[in-house]
Amino acid sequence: MLALTAVVVLWASAFPAIRVGVDGLGVAALSFLRPAIAAVALLAVAPLLGVRRPRSRDLPLISLAGATGMTAYQILLNWGEVHVSAGTAGMLIAIAPVFSLLLGRAFLSEVVTRRVAVGSGIAIGGCVIVALGGGSTGFSTGALVVPAAAVVQGAYHCVSKPLLRRYSGLEVATYAMVAGTVLALPLLPAAVRALATAPPRALISVASLGLLPSAVGFVIWGYAVARLPITVSTAALYLVPPVALVVSFVWLSETPRLLEVAGGLVIVGGVVLINRRSPAASRDVHTPADARHPVDPVPTPAVRPPRTVGSGRS
Repeated sequence: MLALTAVVVLWASAFPAIRVGVDGLGVAALSFLRPAIAAVALLAVAPLLGVRRPRSRDLPLISLAGATGMTAYQILLNWGEVHVSAGTAGMLIAIAPVFSLLLGRAFLSEVVTRRVAVGSGIAIGGCVIVALGGGSTGFSTGALVVPAAAVVQGAYHCVSKPLLRRYSGLEVATYAMVAGTVLALPLLPAAVRALATAPPRALISVASLGLLPSAVGFVIWGYAVARLPITVSTAALYLVPPVALVVSFVWLSETPRLLEVAGGLVIVGGVVLINRRSPAASRDVHTPADARHPVDPVPTPAVRPPRTVGSGRS
């Protein structure tokens, strides 16, 4: 439970940290530096956590996962936070599981039940409400960029599902993070220029983003879901958007508009409905790979219980 609480706090704090990083480094530099730092950190601990080398035949799918879930997601989310508050972005990104399910229906022939369809419609309606209340004039087109980030995160979940049949969640996260960093290399010159003039608070922000939500978050998320029922771990993720609002208020003094809060609650309500399970399914203490759709700003893939390392799982 402590690990799960830490995940919620880390992923919620990422939204205001992104805002600080964007202000000091710019969208391009932050979009490269964050995954690059996370990739280096994950590669450093990979031997200790038993991360295997991927098979060559899986490299195209890993590249697609990196392109959607890391490169495109970072650029869109960072760009979105130029236009909307950190707390609002946290609310909007909560819609990612909706797009994951819809894309799964389109490309993986997954069944969309009436409950899922209704929940998806509710969540999308919540996005519209947030967009209507997200700008100084009552409507923010910039608020629509964040749902675009949620779309590519949903695509990442679909792309990662075939990989999760052969690799652990931590392995898929590591592969995708490295692939996303490689694909973001065209942003490296902008990152070098930004680093030369970036204020200390922006440098601290990007370092913490890469190390804590992106790298440490993956490890402790796997630790938590390996030991808790799916109902507990999934329910905890619904706390990320409201916690993001609180952290943004304390850190950045951001006060959300009433319409934004209302829309965010509608989004979370729709996602809760989508993930609602029957009592029989809720008794399953093992988390299925297709049930986990974390709402971290760095796209977090479905995580299988990691392999045993030493005397316990990690």
